[in-house]
Amino acid sequence: MARTRGLLAVATATIAVAATAVFAMQADAAVPGAPSGMTTVFSDDFTGAAGSGLSTANWLYDTGTSYPGGAANWGTGEVETMTNSTANVYQDGGGNLVIKPIRDASGHWTSGRVETQRTDFAAPAGGKLRMEARIQQPNVSGAAAAGYWPAFWALGAAARPAAATNWPSIGEWDIMEDINGRSSVFSTLHCGTASGGPCNETTGLGSGEHACSGCQTSFHTYAVEYDRSVSPEQLRFYLDGANYFTLNSSQLDATTWNNATHHGMFMILNVAMGGGFPAAFGGGPTSSTASGVPMLVDYVAVYQSSGGTTTTPPTTPPTGGSSRDAYSQIQAESFDASAGVVPETCSEGGQDIGSIANGDWAQYNNVDFGTGGVKDFVARVASGAGSGVSGLIEVRLDSRSNAPIGSFAVGSTGGWQNWTSIPGNASGVSGKHTVYLTFTSGQPNDFVNVNWIQFRR
Repeated sequence: MARTRGLLAVATATIAVAATAVFAMQADAAVPGAPSGMTTVFSDDFTGAAGSGLSTANWLYDTGTSYPGGAANWGTGEVETMTNSTANVYQDGGGNLVIKPIRDASGHWTSGRVETQRTDFAAPAGGKLRMEARIQQPNVSGAAAAGYWPAFWALGAAARPAAATNWPSIGEWDIMEDINGRSSVFSTLHCGTASGGPCNETTGLGSGEHACSGCQTSFHTYAVEYDRSVSPEQLRFYLDGANYFTLNSSQLDATTWNNATHHGMFMILNVAMGGGFPAAFGGGPTSSTASGVPMLVDYVAVYQSSGGTTTTPPTTPPTGGSSRDAYSQIQAESFDASAGVVPETCSEGGQDIGSIANGDWAQYNNVDFGTGGVKDFVARVASGAGSGVSGLIEVRLDSRSNAPIGSFAVGSTGGWQNWTSIPGNASGVSGKHTVYLTFTSGQPNDFVNVNWIQFRR
């Protein structure tokens, strides 16, 4: 999980019953067969009796507020105590795992967190590994959802004997995270060093917030596929079979990438309450947060293929999604991947991206420039940076290591929501490209917010 990183009782019961009803109608999917060329190496369809716990041959219960000897509050600032009680973690008799956070009369939260006993889920050289689960996120939203943090993720095998004190170098793959009932999904790779470094920790390299309509009210499949049959290697994240976020090994140095991927992993399912990630989007839990709204898991599965011939994927992704028109406004918060930037409410409507400092970046796939080239680009920016704090906004194509095709400097505009449009020259470009906004400054301070960008002929 990302590091940064009387009436109430009736209402809570109503929400919980509603969630269970939706689940009963939709949660009967069998574990799918393996994708073409792969075999099933682990699965659980959660077919135990109603109220039963999980098989401890397959699952390990995490209890308390940390691994023994590990970071407090699971390293994230979350506030619940994890238990192995069937009040928090149980099978419902209908083929589903239920993980339910509960607040007691004194305001203390308990919840559940389980890991696979196996830690050897790995992609062989030249092969693939796929982890998949069908999940309904907790069916709660608004003030009642403050602090909810459901997740499906994986840690490198070396984390377990070291109480995860070697995080993040051993790799963390966040396949599904949602916070505060926002009807969305975040996916992230954590790697490198514990602060900053090549993976921009403690934020990690992530998809940003990706819309997930209906993910609170129905089941959806979430998956990660680690592909070592292509060069560069790829981590691909999927929602309902659609690849919406991809990381290439070429985005990192070989040591950092290999340390995060070239080994066994174990899977984790949990619902945390509070912590750094929910805090970044409004915080919680509060007195308005509903107790007892579960995350429902229909199945989990791990698939693997053996090694084979390595092929080269396209160097200019169109990674999921339709084309973007370069000559229409591209909303900054609509990025396909990012590091460091945080979506926030914008005074001009919608959202902007903020908390931007040196080394941060945002990625926009499938930007179509057509033919004939461009003359410049314009960005809608605001800054409340202090005296002497400024930086560059740069536009790069297809790789963050490529030279910028355009840039401009920006300092304080008189406030973080005091917006102005600034043009920057751009060299001629045509065709379809992945566009990176990169941010460079000689100071460590945040120096700019961005609402949108647009290219001009």
